[in-house]
Amino acid sequence: MNWLEALILGILQGLTEFLPVSSSGHLELGGVLFGLQDPDEFFTFNILVHGATFLSVLVVFRRDITTLIINLFRFQWNPETRFVVLLLVSAIPVAITGLLFEEQIAAFFQGRIIFVGCMLLLTAIILFLTRFAPPQNQDLTFTRALLIGLAQTIAVLPGISRSGATISTALLLGVERKKAVRFSFLMVLIPVFGANFLRILKLSSGSQAASADAFPLLIGSIAAFLAGLAACRWMISIVAKGRIEYFSLYCLLAGLTAIIAGLA
Repeated sequence: MNWLEALILGILQGLTEFLPVSSSGHLELGGVLFGLQDPDEFFTFNILVHGATFLSVLVVFRRDITTLIINLFRFQWNPETRFVVLLLVSAIPVAITGLLFEEQIAAFFQGRIIFVGCMLLLTAIILFLTRFAPPQNQDLTFTRALLIGLAQTIAVLPGISRSGATISTALLLGVERKKAVRFSFLMVLIPVFGANFLRILKLSSGSQAASADAFPLLIGSIAAFLAGLAACRWMISIVAKGRIEYFSLYCLLAGLTAIIAGLA
């Protein structure tokens, strides 16, 4: 992977991470388009640009995060402490899946564009179902947090949109739109930074450190961070206006295109 490919893929990932169109699916399609051959290098790039993108969450939600941290260290059971516990609960399914099935998950990131296309079609269905969501007047509970966490776990597959799956699940459970977006974007911080920490440890050892060129990783990460800032703010506005289901058409077309390209 050269720096220009990393730049383009970083921008692509940052723009699509917060929009409900599956950034991992688009990265896979981009990797196939550029003919990237090293699966370990590309998987490492995938994880690092995801981590860089979600640094933008820290910027966009910096006041929320600061308030959560301050109230958490008061060691009292308050709304902020409860929210942090809900975030931890939501991270349990994806943490277990990531630790136990890392190699199996990595196998999906090897240019399987027909599979990516099928998952994009599934994302389209999930998004379209939000048209039939009940009134959004429910609060987040531990059960709802766990269900949204399960939706995030399914989204480890390329082609399943993480933001689309988690926000759609929250809306289908009746969670208010602003709360659904806030929870969806903040809940990913724990597993993403956990995955990046483990990947950095592996990169510091022998073969993987040798196979990963640091400069393209840096370029891609910076591009993903900057693009993610814009996309995160845009997505907040989109969900607030109730337009998330419109992305189902895009995912449908992208999925069909990927399947046809894979068959051809």
